[in-house]
Amino acid sequence: MATFVLVPGGWHGSWSFEAVVPLLERAGHAVHALTLTGLRPDDGIATVASANLDTHADDVLRLLDRTHAREATLVGHSYGGMVIAAAADRAGGRVSRLVHLDAYVPREGDSCWSSTTGRYRAAFAAGAADTGYAVRPPAGGDSRRRPHPLASFVQAFQPRTGAPARVSRREFVYCSGWEDRTPFAGVRDRLLADPEWQVHALATGHDAMHEAPGAVAALLLGDSVPTAPAHGRHPRDRRG
Repeated sequence: MATFVLVPGGWHGSWSFEAVVPLLERAGHAVHALTLTGLRPDDGIATVASANLDTHADDVLRLLDRTHAREATLVGHSYGGMVIAAAADRAGGRVSRLVHLDAYVPREGDSCWSSTTGRYRAAFAAGAADTGYAVRPPAGGDSRRRPHPLASFVQAFQPRTGAPARVSRREFVYCSGWEDRTPFAGVRDRLLADPEWQVHALATGHDAMHEAPGAVAALLLGDSVPTAPAHGRHPRDRRG
């Protein structure tokens, strides 16, 4: 039995994995989907304003402590990729697999802010204009989304142990269905050139957990999924 810890992206909570969790549980695994500090319905202003990347890494570590998990698989979607990298760095060898699901894969000194594109930095800044400490969700989308702590977007990843580089299985999932807007094409290309990473491709938009929960679950369970070709072009892309 594996232990999966599912970490949502910006503005989202545990509900973002609601279609994937039962598929993993049905296969006999322990599954824990998190809502990060500052994004819970009862979190007050002080909690939202002070929550940063360290806070969110600690959320994961507390879950590992509480469940006595060993050999855990951490899955991070979007901003959640920052969180699982920071958590794995501090987990004392309790993480055996990292899956960055269309997510940031930080190097030392990287933040979500520095790793994204100008388009998204502008959106973060505009979204934080109302309060100065929380970024309101982009227009449209699920009504359950909540303002996201700005400090967590701008805090840099500063590894303490180098443990993420020693995790035996490190995987990146590139969602190709929004190539006109994705900030992750550069991450895909970087990791395709790194033999220590496995890069997968899904023909979905960014929220693959909603669009194709079966495919996401199959990937996490190790079933057959497309692997990104060495030149970085998704298999369905037939352009010359």
